[in-house]
Amino acid sequence: MSRAERVVIAGAGIGGLVAALHLAAKGLEVMVVDRADAPGGKMREEIVGEARIDAGPTVLTMRWVFDGIFDEVGLSLDERLTLEPAQILARHAWSGSQKLDLFADRARSADAIGAFAGKGEADGYLRFCDRAGAIYRTLEEPFIRSSRPSPLGLIRRAGLSGVGRLSQISPFTTLWSMLGDFFSDPRLRQMFGRYATYCGSSPFQAPATLMLVAHVEQLGVWLVDGGMKQLARVIANAAAAKGATFRYGARVTSIAVEGGRVAGAMLANGERLSADALVWNGDVAALSCGLLGPDVSSAAPPIPRRQRSLSAITWALNSSASGFPLLRHNVFFSDDYRAEFDDIFARARLPKRPTVYVCAQDRGADNSPRSHRSRERLLCLVNAPANGDSGEFDPAELESCETATFELLNRCGLTIDRRDATSVRTTPARFNDLFPATGGALYGRASHGWMASFARSGARTRLPGLYLAGGSVHPGPGVPMAALSGRQAAQAVVEDRASTSRWTPAAMSGGMSMR
Repeated sequence: MSRAERVVIAGAGIGGLVAALHLAAKGLEVMVVDRADAPGGKMREEIVGEARIDAGPTVLTMRWVFDGIFDEVGLSLDERLTLEPAQILARHAWSGSQKLDLFADRARSADAIGAFAGKGEADGYLRFCDRAGAIYRTLEEPFIRSSRPSPLGLIRRAGLSGVGRLSQISPFTTLWSMLGDFFSDPRLRQMFGRYATYCGSSPFQAPATLMLVAHVEQLGVWLVDGGMKQLARVIANAAAAKGATFRYGARVTSIAVEGGRVAGAMLANGERLSADALVWNGDVAALSCGLLGPDVSSAAPPIPRRQRSLSAITWALNSSASGFPLLRHNVFFSDDYRAEFDDIFARARLPKRPTVYVCAQDRGADNSPRSHRSRERLLCLVNAPANGDSGEFDPAELESCETATFELLNRCGLTIDRRDATSVRTTPARFNDLFPATGGALYGRASHGWMASFARSGARTRLPGLYLAGGSVHPGPGVPMAALSGRQAAQAVVEDRASTSRWTPAAMSGGMSMR
């Protein structure tokens, strides 16, 4: 490039931050604009009393993604961030007497499953792990790392020798059905079916391909010292050190288009930021809904309401907890899993019998308490439909869901003292306010059906100069996948601005999640 060209990045989520880091390192003039007062996007915190509680992603996987991102710009992740490997991935409970821990070490997990459900189920688990690993290895290069995935492209990249391996990814079988090939115990199918929710989907509709998440977790689950928000701060600081500038508290209201290509961004205060390219790091649905102006409404395909991913209701609490031996990550299962997802996806209502995730954020990687305070920082989460743009739920429905949530915890032996607890509840309507045009969907498009993973927009759009990054685009939701999307967006900007040929808008697609 003959001159420093200006790129505006709208959104300081993980994808936008990674794009900023890479583009600034290439010598471009980069400005990141975000309406929040700090970086992070969905990687957000709630201030509860004096406690800071992670209220978005709580787990980091695929560390190699972030090591690579920093290595490519001549920096070291280890010098900027402290990460601890978790030995126990999660504790799962169905009642006060039914508990099962899943370990990073698969042999320990197999032993635990054998003690919990018998040798046959332990053998099934080992076969499941082998299949999950094979699926991951088949898809890592031609899909996860690829910026332009398509079914035909996947076959071409696999080559003749890889066609047989592609048949092993089981795209036409649902995750729930495939789990029956490995487990006869319905509790284990429930436990591993939960991987579908990592990309906002139902295990009864998502493809069995999502088994690969099990392999991703076995490669390492990491706890971030300072909370997940610290990862965003570290990447933002690295981008700033490379020359990127940041403007917080500034909202992009429209994208300017001149001569058939992006020309800049308009801010809520009336200011115009000129740009040679713009990376949109908000949800892709905001484009097709017209929230950024009519000139960009056709730049990416819309996401129909019925294809939205899960939303959630969360309670961020600074409270005392007793009775149940909490670890860092805990899952308390509904006694009717299918009804839970029928409520959400078929009936668009809060589940009457929800599954509850509890993140006890004062527990270390070895799951010992990090604090001697009487209160703990807790995030409780239940899945919910993404209909937050239709208004708030009826108060009675919200109260019923909240009652069912904490009653399940009580039945499993966990008592959270809410009498004097300080807490913040977030609903799909609030998530829609935070992430407009989503209805509160936290993962973009649900991964239902074999084509869903190819329906996500890629880094390039139909409008020259407009690029996409974030969890709603390829390669999918989750912190590492959103980071990869930012890297792919930056790579597309550099390639297109360096090319002497006409811009080629390639709205290719794909999608998967690794938390």
